[in-house]
Amino acid sequence: MKEQALLPDAEPPVYATAATERDQRPGAIIATDDHVLIREWADRHSAAPATGEATSSGPATIDVHDNGAGIRFNFPAASRFRPITWDEWFDNLHRHQLLFVYERDKPGTTSSGRYRLVSKGVVAGKPY
Repeated sequence: MKEQALLPDAEPPVYATAATERDQRPGAIIATDDHVLIREWADRHSAAPATGEATSSGPATIDVHDNGAGIRFNFPAASRFRPITWDEWFDNLHRHQLLFVYERDKPGTTSSGRYRLVSKGVVAGKPY
C-alpha cells in the first residue's frame, strides 16, 4: 500500500495555532510556526529538538542537505542527530521562514510521527 504524501496536492495544509488546532478535523494536515503547538506535538511523540548541521552550539554530525535550516527531531531509539535547545530550534525555524507540517491525530488510530518542515511560500494564502 502506497503511503499518502504529507503535503497532498488536493488538500492544502491548514494553518493553525495552539488556540485553533482543536477546531480542525481529525486527519487534517496542519501547518504552523506556533511554539506551543509544536512543543505539544513533540511531547505527544517523545520528540526532542535536534540538528545535523554545525551551529554555534556544536559541530555537524550528519549531512542533511536542506538549505541550511538543519532542524530535526530525535525520537526514542532513533536519535541520530545532535540535541539542541528549543530556543535554537525555533530560531532556525523562524530564520529560515519555515512551517512545521504534520497530520492531526485521528481518534482510535496510532498517532503519526510524520512531519515536514517547509518554506512558508509552499503554504500560500496563510496568515504569517
